[in-house]
Amino acid sequence: MRRQRQAKIVATLGPASATPAVIRALFDAGADVFRLNFSHGAHADHRERFAILRQIEADTGRPIGIMMDLQGPKLRVGKLAGGGADLKAGQRFRLDMTPMEGDSLRAPLPHPEVFKALTAGTDLLLDDGKLRLRVEECGADFAETTVITGGRLSDRKGVNVPGALLPISALTEKDRTDLQVGLDLGVDWVALSFVQRPEDVAEARRLIAGRAAVLVKLEKPAAIERLEELIELADAVMVARGDLGVEMPAEDVPPLQKRIIAAGREAGKPVVVATQMLDSMVHAPTPTRAEASDVATAVYDGADAVMLSAETASGDYPLESVAIMNRIIRRVEKDPYYRRFILAQHREPEATAPDAISAAAAQVAHTLSAAAIVTYTTSGSTTLRAARERPEVPVLCLTEKMETARRLALCWGTHCVQTQDVRSFSEMVDKACRIAREQGIAEKGQRLVVTAGVPFGTPGSTNVLRIAWVED
Repeated sequence: MRRQRQAKIVATLGPASATPAVIRALFDAGADVFRLNFSHGAHADHRERFAILRQIEADTGRPIGIMMDLQGPKLRVGKLAGGGADLKAGQRFRLDMTPMEGDSLRAPLPHPEVFKALTAGTDLLLDDGKLRLRVEECGADFAETTVITGGRLSDRKGVNVPGALLPISALTEKDRTDLQVGLDLGVDWVALSFVQRPEDVAEARRLIAGRAAVLVKLEKPAAIERLEELIELADAVMVARGDLGVEMPAEDVPPLQKRIIAAGREAGKPVVVATQMLDSMVHAPTPTRAEASDVATAVYDGADAVMLSAETASGDYPLESVAIMNRIIRRVEKDPYYRRFILAQHREPEATAPDAISAAAAQVAHTLSAAAIVTYTTSGSTTLRAARERPEVPVLCLTEKMETARRLALCWGTHCVQTQDVRSFSEMVDKACRIAREQGIAEKGQRLVVTAGVPFGTPGSTNVLRIAWVED
C-alpha cells in the first residue's frame, strides 16, 4: 500500500481506537506509525493493540512502526479535600511534603527534587500553566508561595518549574517496568519524555541495548539548551509542543519548531511535530483553518512526520482526523512553493562517500525524471541519507531486516519492503525494478536510481549508484 505523500502520520491508540476494525481503518486512512501511550492504559491493553497492528502488517505486507511513549517524571500535586480548591491572586499558598490532603491554603507536593531546585523568586506553573505561583521562601521540604494567577486547582494536576534543571532521571520506576514490557513485545521506537540532558538518553540507550530506536521528546527548556548533543545521541526527535509551550512563552515555540526541524534534518534524524495539531477534532468532525495551517507549516518546514494524540486516542472522530491530515499533507506537497521551501533548507553533504552518493542520487533522479530512488540497506543509514536530501521522488527502501523497515516507517518519503539481500550487481538491478513495479512505484520504461554498498550487506558502506530501466 503505497502512500501518495512523503511526510508520515503518527496516530495514538486509546479507548476510541482499540478495536481491530478501527485500527485497520486508521491504517487504511493513512497512519504509518502507531503510538502506544504508556501514561494511560494497562499493559494488557497495549499488548492487545500491538497484536492487532502486527496482524494488520501481516495482512497488508506493509511494515508498520510501533512507538511506545514513556510517561517520564511528570510532577504532580497530591490530593485535595473535595477534589480541588480555589486559589485567589495575591493570597499565600504552601506546598510541602506532608501527605495529608490539601485545601485552599496548602497542597502536598511529593517530589523532594522540586524543592531542591527552588529559590526565592522562582515561578511554579500548575495545571499546564493555568495557575502561577511565585516562591517567597523555601526549604528542603516546603515552599511558601504567592498566587500570581489564580484559579481552580484539582487533584493530581501537573507542576512545571520553568528554567530549572531538576535533579531527576528521565526514567522513573514505572518507566523502567513499562520499558521492559514494550521491549518484550518488540516495539520499534521508544519515546523518552521530559529529557533534560544527554545523560538521560545515555541511560535509556543502556537499558534498551539496541532492541528499539530511541526518540527524544523535546519539551523542556533545559533540553533545548543542549539540542545538538541530544540530536546526536537520539535516533529521532519530537517537537512536543504541549509542555514546551507551558515552560516558555507561546511565541517562542514556533521558531523553536523550525530550529529543531532544521537541526534534525541536517543530522539526518527524523523529526516528529506533535501536540494539538487538530485538537478541535477531538469533538468536531472538521478542523479549524488555523489547525490545517499548523499541519501544513510543519510539512512546509520539512518535518518527517506529524502526530495525532487525543484526536485518535480518545476523540469522537479518529478516522476523520487521520483522513484530513492525510489530505492536508498531500495538498501541501503538490504546491509548487513546497519544493522551493524544501530546497531552501538544503544543507551541503558531508565529505564522505555515502553522503556524496546520496546527494548525487537526488540530483540524478531530478535530471532524468526517475520514478524513484531505490536504496539497499541493512541498518537504515543509506535510506536516511537519501531521505535527508528530500528528493522529488519516493525512496524505495529494500532491506532484509524487518526491524529496519519498521523503524523507517517514521522517515520522510520512504516506502519500505522486506526482501533478501542481493549478492551481485545484476541481481541488485533486477530486484529493484521488479519490486518497484510490484509496489506501484514505477512502470515499464521508467528509470530508477539505485544505491547500495559493496561488499553487499555491509552496514554504512554506500558507495555505488546505478541507473536502471524498468522493463518486463
